[in-house]
This record gives sequence, C-alpha cells and structure tokens, in this order.
Amino acid sequence: METGASSADASLLAWLRARGLTGTKEGCAEGECGACAVAMLARDAQGRPRFEAVNSCLLPLAAVEGRSVVTVEGVAGAGGALHPVQAALARGGGSQCGYCTPGFVISLFCEYYREGRSAPDPEAISGNLCRCTGYRPILDVLRALPAVDPLDPVLSVLAEAPLEAPVAPLDPGAAFVRPTRLDEVFQCLARAPGAAVIAGGTDLMVTANAVGPAPTGSTRWVSLGAVPELRRFEVSPDAIVIGASLPLSVLEERLREEAPGVVPLLEQLLPLFSSRLIKNRATLGGNLGTASPIGDAHPVLLALDARVVVASARGRRELPVSEFFLGYRKTALAPDELVTEVVLPRPLPALQRFYKVSKRVLDDISTVSAAFSLDLTDARRVGRLRVAYGGVAATPVRAVAAEDRAVGQPWTRATVEALLPLVERTGSPLSDLRGSAAYRRAMMGRLLEKFFHETAAAAQAPE
Repeated sequence: METGASSADASLLAWLRARGLTGTKEGCAEGECGACAVAMLARDAQGRPRFEAVNSCLLPLAAVEGRSVVTVEGVAGAGGALHPVQAALARGGGSQCGYCTPGFVISLFCEYYREGRSAPDPEAISGNLCRCTGYRPILDVLRALPAVDPLDPVLSVLAEAPLEAPVAPLDPGAAFVRPTRLDEVFQCLARAPGAAVIAGGTDLMVTANAVGPAPTGSTRWVSLGAVPELRRFEVSPDAIVIGASLPLSVLEERLREEAPGVVPLLEQLLPLFSSRLIKNRATLGGNLGTASPIGDAHPVLLALDARVVVASARGRRELPVSEFFLGYRKTALAPDELVTEVVLPRPLPALQRFYKVSKRVLDDISTVSAAFSLDLTDARRVGRLRVAYGGVAATPVRAVAAEDRAVGQPWTRATVEALLPLVERTGSPLSDLRGSAAYRRAMMGRLLEKFFHETAAAAQAPE
C-alpha cells in the first residue's frame, strides 16, 4: 500500500479511519483489546506467505509502506458476500454490540487461512477483547472453522501478492527511515542523534498514541524491520543465537521446528507472552531495549545465563544479561548502541520452568513472573541453580545468594526451605494495583517451592 506518511508517529489505524475505513476500531490504543486488528501479508518461518493479525494502533504507518494489508472491509467476497468467517459469526450469534466484531473477524480470518490448520489454535483470538462477554459463541466459531475451499480467491492473493516491501532510498529529512543494512542504521543514528530505534513498535507506539504526532522535518525513528542481520536464528552445539528483531511468533515457530524441546523456558514463556497480535510484531531486542520491569522475557534470559550482543559504529561487545539492566528502564546501552542479538550458551540447564502469576492466563501483565533452571551432578546434588523474577521490582532480579547457597546441596525439601528466606529478601518488591509488596515477596518463595515439587523426582536415586 502507498501511505504518503509524513509523521513517524502516525499509526495505520489513524490513517485508515481518516480515509473512511472505520470498520477498524480504536478501543484502547495500547494493543490490549484487538478492536483495531488488521491482517498483513508476511512470511512464516519457512518463508511461506501467510496473513498475520496485527494491532493497527501500534503499527507506524510508515512501516507498512509497500506491504499488503487487509482490513475488515476487505474480508467479504465479491458483491459483499459474507466470508465464511463472517457468516459463521453471524450464524452462531458471535456478535453482540458489534464493537469488537471487526477485530475478531480479522483474527479468525488469519486463523482460517493458517497453513496446515487441522485443529483450532485457542491463542488465535487471545488478543481480542469482547466487552459483552460473548466468548462462548465466538469460541464455538473458532472450533468449527471449516476447511478452506480450494477455489477460494484469497488463496491466489497468498500465492501471488508481493511479500517483500520495497524500501525507499534513505531520506535524511524523513521522520521515519528504514535502512536495509546494519551499517546504514548507524549512519542514520549518526545523522540524527536524538532518533530512537524501532523494531515492532509495540511499546514505543503506546507512548506515541498518548502524546500525539511529533513535528515533522527530521528523523525521529530508525526502523530495524528491514535489516536481515537482525532477524537471525542459528542453532549450533555451542549456542543458540536469536536476532534482536526476529518477531516472537517466528521465534516460536523456529524453536518448535529447528530446536524442539531444547529451550523449555522459551517454549513455556512464548504462549503466555502477550497475544498473537502483539507477538507478530514484538521482538526480544525491543523487550530488552525498553527495559520494562514487567518484561516476561527478562527472568527467562537471566535463568539461561543469556548474553546480549550490542553494537554501534564503533564496534560490537557482548555482556551478560545480568549486567544489562541498571535501573528502572535504564540499560547498559550507550546512546549510539543497539541490541543486535541474544546468545543462549550451551549446554543449557537440564531442568527449566517458567511461571506467570496474573489475573488472566493470556494477554495480561504479570504480577510476578519467575524462571528457574537447575543442573544436578551425578551425585544428585545442585551443580547450578538460577532463580530469576520479573514484575517485582524496578529491574528483573536474580536471587544470587540463594543460588550460591544451593550449590553442592542435595535437591531436597530441606534445601529449598533453607533457600526461601534468601529468596524472599531478594530485591525490593513494590506495591501497585496488581499486588502488594508482601504478596509479591510471598509469591517469590511459593514459586520456588512449585519448581522444587515439579523437579524433585529428578533428584531421586534410581531403584
């Protein structure tokens, strides 16, 4: 699509509605409700074309230049004939006040055309909120989606539409620039020292929506979305390397297909990491760069002894993720640096668990998130233990004192009880609407106990 975008902060949602395409709704402007969902043509982990549902309220208009986007107005067939998804929603009573319906239609549309769909994916509509609580009939529609007609004209769109978005030459005066090489990124940042780097935009656009469009005339954002070096995924005997701008939905697929069962912590985290709408854009690099204390990926990376690779025009350096967070939304990045990849050193811990305490299972902010990893020696004593938490303090924290105390001890209830006071003294838990400091402190201990109960059998001597 041609957008003619002039402001870096302009969202696709605002542009659509200004042009009369008002089926796409604005509900929260934060990516929480899915009323603004649109389908964007993209590639899966195998390079096959597919429709991805994304939040148009969090999508910079300039980022979709040259991309194929389907709004709810484009779902119906020729002459306005209802699409099978629309017909099923109407027939099943899945629309009440109708405000959320366009978003559900888009999410179901993308699920309908998902390659290899044989069973419904309940996460497909996890990012869509129905204020009338009409979920049962909507879930019934999801569970009963028919097979795609081989003559469906949308299949030809998937087969023939260009997927690679053309990238315009870099314009030093543009508000939003999209380089295609890492060295170009650094050149852009050198020309515009105050510019921010943007990957998926799922965090930066929340702020942009709140403060309104910025003045035009200078580079405000440098997009990383067209830089292949930042979308790597490599598995070797020594490490797993994850590019900072690899969308989390693609990471989820590549782990499942190229390293199944190798990183249980990530496999447990990703289904609980926000919604599919968000994961189709969000990245590990963005999650690290924003340094939000409630970022669920942070304790996982701490528990895996991950390393962060950062780079600038001056070169690159690598540091443990435990040294990356310096304070509330403050990182070890220099002003001219950006995260390029995350490295998970191998061998990875044998026992891994991720837990998330929140009011909803899917698409919710953690009150406490926790990641644990454990290696036992041949004598079934603790060789390495990592205990990491997110959402409890200004930064993600590791219970280093408890980890050190555990080394060499048998993995028993008595050992865990000795660790609990050390865990509960870790960090400075805060109180907010999601939970009190006392509740968070208690949950830190209870989650360690849960980890012990789920892994205790591994420490038992064979019969």
